Amino acid sequence: MRSLRRCLILAAALALSAIGVQAAQSQTVTDALVSVASPTNLHPRNSSNEPSLAVSAIRTNVLAAGSNDLVDMQPCSRLAATEHAACSFPLGTFNLGVGLSAVHFSFDRGHTWIQPTYSGLTAADCSPTVEPCVAHVGSIHTVPNYYENGLRSRSDTGVAFGPAPGPNGFSWANGDRLYFSSLATNLTDTVIRNGTGQNSNFAVTVSSIDNVTPARIANQANWSRPYFAAPHAAFSAGLDKEQIWADNAESSPFFGNAYVCYSDFHSFSQGNAFPLKPMVSTSRDGGVTWKQHQVAPAIANARQGAYDGCTVRTDSHGVVYVFFTHFGGTSLAGFHTVIKSLDGGQTWRKPQDVVAITDPCFHNDPVTGRCVIDGVAGARTDLSVMPSVDIANGAPTGVDATNEIVDAWVDGRDGPDHERAFFAYSINGAASFSTPTPISPPGDITAYAAPAISPNGNRVYVVSQAFTSPFQATTTNPRPEHGVLQTAAIGAGGAPGAWTTEYSGPLGDARGSSQGRILYNEFLGDYVYAIATRAYGAGVWTDVRRTADCPAFDAWRQASANAGTVVLPAPWPLGDCPAAFGNNDIFSATTG
Repeated sequence: MRSLRRCLILAAALALSAIGVQAAQSQTVTDALVSVASPTNLHPRNSSNEPSLAVSAIRTNVLAAGSNDLVDMQPCSRLAATEHAACSFPLGTFNLGVGLSAVHFSFDRGHTWIQPTYSGLTAADCSPTVEPCVAHVGSIHTVPNYYENGLRSRSDTGVAFGPAPGPNGFSWANGDRLYFSSLATNLTDTVIRNGTGQNSNFAVTVSSIDNVTPARIANQANWSRPYFAAPHAAFSAGLDKEQIWADNAESSPFFGNAYVCYSDFHSFSQGNAFPLKPMVSTSRDGGVTWKQHQVAPAIANARQGAYDGCTVRTDSHGVVYVFFTHFGGTSLAGFHTVIKSLDGGQTWRKPQDVVAITDPCFHNDPVTGRCVIDGVAGARTDLSVMPSVDIANGAPTGVDATNEIVDAWVDGRDGPDHERAFFAYSINGAASFSTPTPISPPGDITAYAAPAISPNGNRVYVVSQAFTSPFQATTTNPRPEHGVLQTAAIGAGGAPGAWTTEYSGPLGDARGSSQGRILYNEFLGDYVYAIATRAYGAGVWTDVRRTADCPAFDAWRQASANAGTVVLPAPWPLGDCPAAFGNNDIFSATTG
């Protein structure tokens, strides 16, 4: 059916034209492809999602991004696709040992991006018609030094710049250090056992590289090994959804500390009947050794309301703020909860519910059971209500800090098909927050949002990825999705002024996306991310402007949704779809 590709691509283009593909953006905003190493025609190798973003406080032209990227995977196996509705064996694992976490760099404020080539385990040159695929050492476009240490990077990336350590401790005179966090498994996705006490299936790992330049990022030897940020995880632990931060204000007594927040889905194998432990790990030596803390009581059952989806930040005084989503269990009502440490992560105060939220989980997919906003077989949005937080901490010195805290998320308080990005702020150390305010541009049904505030607190940016059509009960119609970057000046008392849409990106059809590991559902990931400097702001999101809808998948997904289970045989992306099916990209927009 490959001879149909040209016609199908033309049909997809016409369909998107009918729903208004256009780029409405400010003259000063530039967008750019971040995931530049991905091919455009070999699903799932062309699939990227869940981006993270960081900026150096002392070299504000320098950005780093992370993402889930299947660029090193085998092109989708025909046997796995048709007989198991997946792309590789063993089912659900992708190719054993091959990394999934990519790192990207920009040295011009996000106008252009580099995705380095390293050495590691790859299956990119395996045939999609030959099984089993045996991964081997070769060129990779994901973060390095995992294979060499018996690990595979396994997604959920985080990036943060802090000061580099030196003989006299942390100092900006030593330059900056980029921390890269990722979930990880061993090479066979079985229990990790090592001398540090790591005994779980999933680990939280952190590697680093100092003083990045185009030349330094090209040399794999400049990267550290990945270190375990939760070094004493139990066999029953299921570590997930980590985010990383480095204390980057010289005024802080804990300047240079690094922090990782995450959730421990304890006894993960027991379905939904497990306690979720909110966790934070702290490093005081540049990410080499870590001490983990459970920062709030575990909730016995996720359906009773649990802590999940976190962000961690520091203010100019070194106070650590970790925010979790406190889900309401059987109710959609919940809170953003803050937990603070005043001593550099050694002890933690009691959790405080500070922002009331409404989980926009109005629709559960009939096959996956996951929250979806765009339609059946849609992209999951389980964590769209999670807190994304930033603090005006005056980095790199801390001198001009206002320490205002900004929070952005997607809220469902206005009902189905009215899911919007909401914004709230605090000027008193998270003791209280402003009344949550919707800020999405008219017509947007937002799926994920994240804020960033300039270090001196004079401007805030919010990036989002949004749909422009209501929930679709069938797979017949396009599901337009795009990225958006908004900004507002901060006025007296910390309140933002009028919001301006600096960038509203081209629409694509989310039906052309796929998780790859499981072919039934669309997939855009769980995160977007933003940064702000005193001069400009930028954001990253998962973009589908270069995807192509596949009628064979539309029909199969509809049949599966109607049946309430995956129907076999399933289509094969490389034989039954346009070449660009599954071609999710990471895009950025910058006002720099």
